Amino acid sequence: MADLGLSLAVTLASHDRAAGHFWSFMEDRSVRLLPYQFAPVFFSTLGQLVAARRDPAGRRAALAVLGRMYRRFDLRPYHGTAVAAALVDTVRRFTGEGWEPELAGRWELGCRRALRLAERAAGALGDGPHVTFGEVETCEVAADGVAVLTVRPMRRLRYLPGQAMPVCTPRLPGLWRWYSPASVPRPDGRVEFHVRAVAGGVVSPVLVGRVAPGELLWLGPASDVGLSLEAAGDADLLLAAGGTGLAPLRALVEHVAASPNGRRVTLVVGAPALPDLYDAVALDKLQQAHSKWLTVVLAFSNDRDVEPAAQGDLLSIALDHYRPGQAFYVCGSPPLIEAARKRLPLAGVAAENLHLAATFHRPLDSALWVSRHRSSPPARLKPALETAIGGSGFGRLAGDAPGA
Repeated sequence: MADLGLSLAVTLASHDRAAGHFWSFMEDRSVRLLPYQFAPVFFSTLGQLVAARRDPAGRRAALAVLGRMYRRFDLRPYHGTAVAAALVDTVRRFTGEGWEPELAGRWELGCRRALRLAERAAGALGDGPHVTFGEVETCEVAADGVAVLTVRPMRRLRYLPGQAMPVCTPRLPGLWRWYSPASVPRPDGRVEFHVRAVAGGVVSPVLVGRVAPGELLWLGPASDVGLSLEAAGDADLLLAAGGTGLAPLRALVEHVAASPNGRRVTLVVGAPALPDLYDAVALDKLQQAHSKWLTVVLAFSNDRDVEPAAQGDLLSIALDHYRPGQAFYVCGSPPLIEAARKRLPLAGVAAENLHLAATFHRPLDSALWVSRHRSSPPARLKPALETAIGGSGFGRLAGDAPGA
């Protein structure tokens, strides 16, 4: 079993017991770094970073979580020896007869490398929202393969509309995915996530098909992913949402409604066909409540039974509604973002008016993410993770789409 991923999988089959052993190993040596309740989060996230799936978005989410915990618990470089020893001993113990001696060196080296990355990420992140837990209150099937999860966090989440946060289910410990709240922060603290089960994905099918009310989710610190309204100034907005990319853009509409400044908003929502339009009731309520400044437009790429004006791909119909000077936001699948990156500038959308959600599948996404955070106010989370991992060999730690 000289494979890091396989030895980790065997260990995580007894995740709670393994995390308890990891914590006790350090506690017995008077290395009191972590509150016990966060040991499962830290242990599994660190282990997944060392085993390193080829998953750029998931790795960045995990590093954001680990970096924030590193800073919050005041870890130092000299703690690396104890953490690596605890990790190696835990995997050795729970791998059992499948353990091979050469794994010890590989786990220790990978652990030290991951901790160095976490240290650098912690410096880039600064202070801000901590990792917390949330109870799933409802999990509603909204369309084929789409679920709306309503979660009550154990502590109020700090985020801005349009931001995304790492989310993990303990059913798949340490595997984090980016999801955006679908509303402005609610008075009761509840948060709503829209999840599509990605074909061939690992995490999203579990969130859609297996997670049930009463279960806990792990929630990481919110981060700007290119959809901040600050960049738009007072400009009118054209929002193009593909699939569950609707979630953060719906939150932007609610943000405008809460702080009206006279701007007009056009929200174009794309789906293959009418049955795939999963949030129709909420969209109708938004349109009726804010008809003076909000226009909701539907775009169906593969449905000849809807009215002709609604037939067409999302970007084409959005361009039909584009007016010079509008801030043009696009959120959806990585192929949609790639298409928008190529098509919209050629159609006359100025670069300074174009705001694309980061997918983390291209280096450019990360570069844009970093540049936005470098100019962010100190009070906001600043996860310049590309700076933190640049030149570090993070990619060598041994692809799903975001949320997959």
